Amino acid sequence: MPRPSVRGKLVDAGYETLFSQGFQGSSIQDITEAAGVPKGSFFNHFKTKEALALEVLARYEEVGRGDLLFDETKPPLQRLRQHFEFLADRLEGWDFNRGCMIGNFATEMADTYPAIREALFDALTRWTDAIASVLRSAQAAGEIDPRQDADLLARFLVNSWEGAVIRLRVVRNRQPLDEFFTICFGALLK
Repeated sequence: MPRPSVRGKLVDAGYETLFSQGFQGSSIQDITEAAGVPKGSFFNHFKTKEALALEVLARYEEVGRGDLLFDETKPPLQRLRQHFEFLADRLEGWDFNRGCMIGNFATEMADTYPAIREALFDALTRWTDAIASVLRSAQAAGEIDPRQDADLLARFLVNSWEGAVIRLRVVRNRQPLDEFFTICFGALLK
């Protein structure tokens, strides 16, 4: 098995460090120490910490199990709920102290890093579009009211989820997520 590349080590360490400490709360030194590489090697692979953050954000999106939304062996609303349950379980596994990297980066960096803001916009758009697709399938299957605007409803779900995730970082328990599931799947998506 090949040894991990220095770049790979930096991305792995950056993922963990930026996610646990935040962009402003972590330094290049923190990242290189976590990667076990010399600080000078960082700049052989990334021009800036922002460039690393963009790669870390892409990785975060990859591990978010968006594939659950497209598992057509299950009914659409079951797929949607399973996707959000996966995200909820992951947050609980982190003891509710990491939140969502998309939301974290948005609150910390969107105002001052245009490339990050654009990447966040794109990530939210992809996520929302995927959810809207599932909602349209749910409408076609008769699971939800076909008169609802699937795109608007998808944006609402993503916005509500992100708000619940921010709140859970304050209360440090699952209550905001349980409330999201109760309202979204118990009342809204009927």
